[in-house]
Amino acid sequence: MSFLRLASRRLPRAGRLVPSIESSVQRRLATTSNVPQDVKEQVQKEASVPNPDPAPDSLTASFIKERAPFMVPTYVRPGPMMMKGQGCYLWDMENRRYLDLTAGIAVNSLGHCDPEIAQIISEQAETLVHASNLYHNPWTGALSQLLIELTKKSGAMRDASQVFISNSGTEANEAAIKFARKVGRSLDPSGAKHEFVSFHNSFHGRTMGALSATPNPKYQTPFSPMIPGFKYGNYNDIEQLQTLVTENTCGVIVEPIQGEGGVNVATPEFLVALRKRCDEVGAILIFDEIQCGLSRTGSLWAHAHPSLVPAEGQAAHPDILTSAKALGNGIPIGATIVSGKTVGEHIKTGDHGTTFGGNPLACRVAHHIVERLADPELQSAVQEKSDQFLAGFKALKEKYPNLISEVRGRGLILGLQLSSEIAPKAGDIITAARERGMLIITAGEGCLRFVPALTITESQIKTALNILEQALDSVAAQS
Repeated sequence: MSFLRLASRRLPRAGRLVPSIESSVQRRLATTSNVPQDVKEQVQKEASVPNPDPAPDSLTASFIKERAPFMVPTYVRPGPMMMKGQGCYLWDMENRRYLDLTAGIAVNSLGHCDPEIAQIISEQAETLVHASNLYHNPWTGALSQLLIELTKKSGAMRDASQVFISNSGTEANEAAIKFARKVGRSLDPSGAKHEFVSFHNSFHGRTMGALSATPNPKYQTPFSPMIPGFKYGNYNDIEQLQTLVTENTCGVIVEPIQGEGGVNVATPEFLVALRKRCDEVGAILIFDEIQCGLSRTGSLWAHAHPSLVPAEGQAAHPDILTSAKALGNGIPIGATIVSGKTVGEHIKTGDHGTTFGGNPLACRVAHHIVERLADPELQSAVQEKSDQFLAGFKALKEKYPNLISEVRGRGLILGLQLSSEIAPKAGDIITAARERGMLIITAGEGCLRFVPALTITESQIKTALNILEQALDSVAAQS
């Protein structure tokens, strides 16, 4: 623990600029005259980029090597160890600064270590963190009420009535699946109405119910068999719906914008057709907005974005809406919003529960965050920043027509689809960007995903586009 404290003290506190220090590369360059060739090559590589990944003999590598054996190896991580954050920046153990366009995978929409959120966490931690759902607390109901009121005010989910608060996006989707199954059992006590429909390239979580709705062999096969009753369709394919969604379907779950699957945007016609078919057979329509919701598109909820309003008629609205990620800005929380007309009346005491969900600390933080994310000025700024990114992406696509095949997304959930030739090198582009001081991630097959904090500035976007161009140049030169 003393080693960790020592490493932490080497970094700036949030709100303080990183001091200028002599780089480890400079120090090591002075001592390479009598070292093996592979070490020389490592040092030369580090000297060629401003933010090289930690070397095998670095403090970071030593720290990881000592502790990695005690961790279940469910992740493959690059070398840097993140220690501090402020706004759109992260700092690692080696005191390197990164412009973070991942925002904790679309979580930190208000940036890292936001001072207002930090103050609320501190105040509530000194008041009450947890008392369990055996008792009322002031913030679970306050957050639920705010979500319903702001959702309706925004023009989204017309029948939003009640909220179940949980701890994560996966839990929010598990609740949605259970609620849809309960409605199916209420409508048909025989149990025949239990089937569930989801779509290829979707991602709904890793617990068994949510995983069963995520038709990706990479995720499903090691844990098969999945929960029975799940069927899979093709995203944006309207013709299949008559046979895919039947009288035995209790629920359909879909992302208005697929995040993990490649930043694919649903067509208004597809969502409207889904709504119509669910109404015909009495199935519950679930919109998973865990990644694309809470103003990331410039609208409070993605399904109410102007681009998802059909040329004729109304936009499709769900019976259940799930949220998490940005809801807590890093504090674990999820929410399942349900219609009082089609869902709420079927859910009874004891049908679902949670130990930590709805605790006053998470709910108070989320209440503050939702109020800020619902600000029309913030939402308008998201669109302006999106336009700046899109203009930059268009220019890059024109410069690299053999590298970039498509630009996708809305607001600040954007994707650059790489061409089939360069797609296998998506990881190389991410590494090249990281070693130049910027963090980005992939989605789907060879798609670069950009989900920065909604508070990112014009200057930071310019920097991001410049680093991305350098990273593309680097990889193109090697191809």
